[in-house]
Amino acid sequence: MKKILTLAMMMVVAISANAMSYSMAKNEALFLSDKMAYELNLTNAQYDAVYEINLDYLMSVNGRDDVFGVWWNRRNIDLKYVLNAWQYEKYMSLNYFYRPLSWKSGSWSFSIYSRYSNRNLFYKARPSVYVTYKGGNHRKSSGHSIDRKQNHFDSGRAIAHNSGSGKSHFGRRK
Repeated sequence: MKKILTLAMMMVVAISANAMSYSMAKNEALFLSDKMAYELNLTNAQYDAVYEINLDYLMSVNGRDDVFGVWWNRRNIDLKYVLNAWQYEKYMSLNYFYRPLSWKSGSWSFSIYSRYSNRNLFYKARPSVYVTYKGGNHRKSSGHSIDRKQNHFDSGRAIAHNSGSGKSHFGRRK
């Protein structure tokens, strides 16, 4: 029994070791979202939403099996909702945006750095939600859940609607 318990604990530790920290996810989401705002000509409202979506995705990745799993699919659905048709088409054609994360040689690899090697270069100021957003804000659509608000984009401006309890699947990382 002790061997089984020890093995189970080792597996939990190994899985946790692969999870991206909140700080790392926040920094990578900012860098990725900034480049998306620059190349896709995002409005400020779109930039805020893209940052939230990218942060949610990165915080949801707990290991290599999650890189292109459920949360990656959710990210693409959410981005399709936020971006207009030409922006989404361009997003999908740029692999460093569409597949921003991979697992190589036992660690995370961020595709965006193949295009933008200067990690100190930002084209825009931080999104307005950078300080306040902690993750877990999913919209209701196609069976997906939302925890706190839903963004509707109308002619490039976002309108927030409260619609939830504030609970989040990221509670352990806040």
